[in-house]
Amino acid sequence: MENEMTAGTVAVPKNKDKEVTAAFKWFHATSVNGGAMLIAAVIASFFSVFMTDTLKIPAAACSMIMFVATLWDAINDPIMGVIADRTHTKWGRYRPYFIAAPILLTLFSTLLWVDWGFSTTGKIIYVLVVYIGYGMTVTMFTMPQSAILPACVKNNEQRNMIITMGAGVCAFAFTIGNTFTPQITGFFQGLGFSNGYIPLMLICGVLAFISFWGLFATSKEKYLQPVEKGTALRDMKLILKHKELFPNIIAWIMASMGYGMMFSTSVYYMMYYYARPDLISVYMGVISIGALISMVVLMPIVLKICKTGQKSLIVSQTLSIICYVILFFFGKTNFTFLCVVTFLSTCFASMQNALVNVLVNDSIDYIQYKEGLSANGVISSIKGFAQKCGNTVVSSGILAVLSASGYIAGAIGQQPESTMFALNFLKFGAPSLTGIILIICVLFNPVAKYEKEIEEMKANM
Repeated sequence: MENEMTAGTVAVPKNKDKEVTAAFKWFHATSVNGGAMLIAAVIASFFSVFMTDTLKIPAAACSMIMFVATLWDAINDPIMGVIADRTHTKWGRYRPYFIAAPILLTLFSTLLWVDWGFSTTGKIIYVLVVYIGYGMTVTMFTMPQSAILPACVKNNEQRNMIITMGAGVCAFAFTIGNTFTPQITGFFQGLGFSNGYIPLMLICGVLAFISFWGLFATSKEKYLQPVEKGTALRDMKLILKHKELFPNIIAWIMASMGYGMMFSTSVYYMMYYYARPDLISVYMGVISIGALISMVVLMPIVLKICKTGQKSLIVSQTLSIICYVILFFFGKTNFTFLCVVTFLSTCFASMQNALVNVLVNDSIDYIQYKEGLSANGVISSIKGFAQKCGNTVVSSGILAVLSASGYIAGAIGQQPESTMFALNFLKFGAPSLTGIILIICVLFNPVAKYEKEIEEMKANM
């Protein structure tokens, strides 16, 4: 197949990959990070509260839902990666999945917010099934979207530029989702909708249709090796035998946990630890704007100064940990102080979610150099598996810790001291620990020593 040929391809001069169109860059940046990310932001920040405080599902049951759903979501990532690598159609390996992605995404994300009036048991089963469907849909399009970048672009600077564009769009989507969701849903309720989340999900779905179908139309899979026949287990063994990749895997887990806790704990923190639900939108706005500045403004600067994604991760995580420690001990002193230091910590911490994608491309290049194998989908799925493991710990862990600490739903200003400590630790203590582990993993990542050989390999593709 033409889109899987690599032999005889003329080396593209640095910064002059004419086959990378502006349309491809835009649609790749806005696919996973556009309407789909806006949906993810709303779900990450508000769905847990929706379950406990609106659907009245006990926190322990909510924790079970999140654990089961996100654990299965993590398990099926490698399955999807293997399937994607072995997909053979006239459109290519990865492109066909972008057709179905927005259809299923819109369906499941909308159904999540529907209250059919079931009993508590019925609600638990319904939410679990729909949340699993949503998670599997996200897996279906994130694996191919991550895998198609190195299949279409081989220049590292071009790749990093597209990753940076996606990070900026991601930050903007999170800014909207985390800051303005209460106002947007309230606006729709004012128009007569009983549940403002439903029209919001439908609008996000329309945006997802535009970006995913645009990515399908503009992508060309050029830099791929033919996949050898064999089992999925063989591919996984071939990759995981390289212990050089293990620090990357752990780093992906830690980055997912650190980034997730930054948003998922904020509503609970302001509602119960600060006992000021009226300030939730203000505080979420501080976090979201910090994330936007982090990815759009600071990340390109840090990458330029530090030269590599690895060094950028170490610097950004070190600075964010310093801020988290200060907030853990003094965050409740003054709301203005809380907002200022939170803004700084978010500016430093948010870029981890994008910078770890540099490690994905490094890992793909490394395996192609070592094994002569284009395992884009499998490696992307390993990253997805690691990320979902982090999501599982965050989504179910937060609710499990709150349940164990004696959390009382709706009891603003009346939470026990154990819950107050748990809220403060989840917000600032836990991300500090994940940041320390991430730094250690990056420091001991030996993949970079093959940089020269990998660049020579790519130049000869």
